[in-house]
Amino acid sequence: MTKKLLFQFDTDPTPSVFDVVVGYDGGADHIAGYGGVTPDNVGAYVDGTIYTRGGSEKKSTAIFVGGGDMAAGEAVYDAVQKRFFGPFRVSTMLDSNGSNTTAAAGVALAVKALGGDVKDKKAVILAGTGPVGMRSAAMLAKEGATVAITGRDLGKTQKAADAIEKRFGVKVEAIEAKDEAARKAAVSGANLVFSAGAIGFELLSEANWSSEASIEIVVDYNAQPPLGIGGIDAMDKAKERHGKLALGALGLGGLKLKLHRTLIGKLFEAADQSFDADEIYALAKEMA
Repeated sequence: MTKKLLFQFDTDPTPSVFDVVVGYDGGADHIAGYGGVTPDNVGAYVDGTIYTRGGSEKKSTAIFVGGGDMAAGEAVYDAVQKRFFGPFRVSTMLDSNGSNTTAAAGVALAVKALGGDVKDKKAVILAGTGPVGMRSAAMLAKEGATVAITGRDLGKTQKAADAIEKRFGVKVEAIEAKDEAARKAAVSGANLVFSAGAIGFELLSEANWSSEASIEIVVDYNAQPPLGIGGIDAMDKAKERHGKLALGALGLGGLKLKLHRTLIGKLFEAADQSFDADEIYALAKEMA
């Protein structure tokens, strides 16, 4: 039987242990991890995957692009795709820092909790300039929501909004929010509030969201206390709090891991699949 080989191209110096474990749990027979991968050196690695097997055996080779930096991962992923031609290709997946699977799980569960339709609802992603926040913003905007991302610096936040539009073809608003008072103002009138900030910072206190009548659901991607949104629990999975629904990082983590494992398995079903944000979110909606 042809072995299912997963080649992990990591932009960090050392390949992610987390991604290796999930790769095996997803069905790979063997994982070869390479650190320090860049668009300049990835070509030789790709050539090794596409010229060694033919016919039905080719689907048993796949590429996973990871690392802590989504921008670097995107550059490597694009370089991988450009290396392919004709039948000389293998299936690929991009999930730097778990950003695609995490955002897909969070948005899919939030949309499901609100009845499957967020068209014309207002969504605000607090600290939305990082990869998870940017992915979440794009997915929500594609669902028809009116989306804004916040950040401490307007220039950086606008740059993130522009990057979302360039890559995903949707517009999101950039809001400068340097302190909690500004973040409270940003979520005024919002229906969905996501927190995508760094570990160790509460972005919105319980008092500043529990009293906002428009909010229907709050979603926090941070599993370590203090959480980004005060007054919820990391284990919350559409739990009612103050007349609203709460979704915590561990509450959505089950779907995130299941999604990651399922995608690894799907890599080996054919030799021409590409799983980036859009494809990963589509699967998350099916699985939610």
